[in-house]
Amino acid sequence: MSVRTRYAPSPTGLQHIGGVRTALFNYFFAKSRGGEFILRIEDTDRQRYSDEAYQDLLDTFAWLGIEWDEGPGREGKYGPYIQSERVEIHQQYAQKLIEEGYAYYCFCTPERLDSIRKEQMAQKKKVIGYDRHCRNLSPEEASEKIEKGIPHVIRFKVPEEGSTLLRDILLGDIKRKNEDISPDPVLLKTDGFPTYHLANVIDDRLMEISHILRAQEWIPSGPLHVLLYKAFGWEPPIYCHLPMVMGKDGQKLSKRHGATSVREFRTAGYLPEAVINYVSLVGWSYDDAREFFSKEELESLFTLDKLNKAPGVFDYKKLEWFNGQYIRKMDDSELRNLIVPRLAAAEIISSPPTPEEGAILKGMMPIVKERLKTLGEAPEMVRFLFHDVKSYNINEVIPKKLDREKTLEVLLRARTLVENMKQNNDEKSEVLFRDAAEELGVKLGAILMPVRVSLTGTTVSPPLFESIRLLGIDAALKRIDRVIALLKEVKE
Repeated sequence: MSVRTRYAPSPTGLQHIGGVRTALFNYFFAKSRGGEFILRIEDTDRQRYSDEAYQDLLDTFAWLGIEWDEGPGREGKYGPYIQSERVEIHQQYAQKLIEEGYAYYCFCTPERLDSIRKEQMAQKKKVIGYDRHCRNLSPEEASEKIEKGIPHVIRFKVPEEGSTLLRDILLGDIKRKNEDISPDPVLLKTDGFPTYHLANVIDDRLMEISHILRAQEWIPSGPLHVLLYKAFGWEPPIYCHLPMVMGKDGQKLSKRHGATSVREFRTAGYLPEAVINYVSLVGWSYDDAREFFSKEELESLFTLDKLNKAPGVFDYKKLEWFNGQYIRKMDDSELRNLIVPRLAAAEIISSPPTPEEGAILKGMMPIVKERLKTLGEAPEMVRFLFHDVKSYNINEVIPKKLDREKTLEVLLRARTLVENMKQNNDEKSEVLFRDAAEELGVKLGAILMPVRVSLTGTTVSPPLFESIRLLGIDAALKRIDRVIALLKEVKE
């Protein structure tokens, strides 16, 4: 079978990490089977359509490095690939369903439908919102109303008896009683635009989509789609409803868990390679051991039989760890090119950097690389190398289990050791710091932390000795002296 998959987003909001996973799974499955990946824009909901959302979709694919074989800008023989440009096709097929007795015109007003819903609620019945009022109108009655210009929609005749089977390659057979399917849903709206159900089925068929990989939230729509395929006399494609993407609390991933749009992750400084790698492991695994995959490897290794039925948990800390690992694999010059714009935007360096700033940038890359988890951490992590510390939080200077007096003693000793770094290498300096900590009766961290805060103004920084070298020992001593003076003032 020739494999053709599609990602068919509705451009009504920013690309969600769950939607991107769906796109990646469709893309990787198509590539692993030597097939085609199609991008189709389902923009028939004109009230919610957003140009910003459409651009975000294009930007997201460009950032991830995912190219579609057919779609907007890459027209193939099954186009157009924007649904609003296919409305006449949808209308023709809706008319065909009417002619063959599978659909009908409905003239119910919004007010009537609203009153039905309220009545159903009042009677504590299942709220279905429609009572099939126009289902048995004769063709003559319908034609008369249309001639009078009465607004209307086209509805699908859902069988009132029997059941419908949805076959799913991952979840198995899903059977639904027809009486439980939404009664006679709208196929064509008053404005002539199709609803999702009609356009989705027609376009998947005409574009020869072989496999539909989509989120499990679409399972309730599955039986209706199967009925539509049968009404048209078509064989349904192979369905695979993907495992849900959940937060660590077991609830569907949402804003309350943290960032959910790809734009947010991109802004925070995550790398596309890390996002692709990690997101592909949410609900899919190659084996029980391997974690790292390049995009090219996933294009050949991805198979549906390794999908999990159970929901996948999106762990922000795990993604952060993945991102850090990818940062550490980067070439220094490549990392520099990614960090420099962020430093310039934060007004930490000039744009372009001055020669002095350039020298610091070159020297700091090897040590920053070891600490960064996201590119967004870089500005505050390295600010101290380019700008003096404006103020100190004295409580951060004082290590746990030490008081101000002991901290002053520790920092005075550390100052001497920093000054001696002019003639000692870093290995020798580390030995001397350890010896000093033992003599002072404190842990090594308790002597390093006051120095770190003195130099950077924060408790987190790149490796300390390398930072001192980059900053310059004399500059480091001046900052240490300021903190010593602050500790003495507090003591007095």
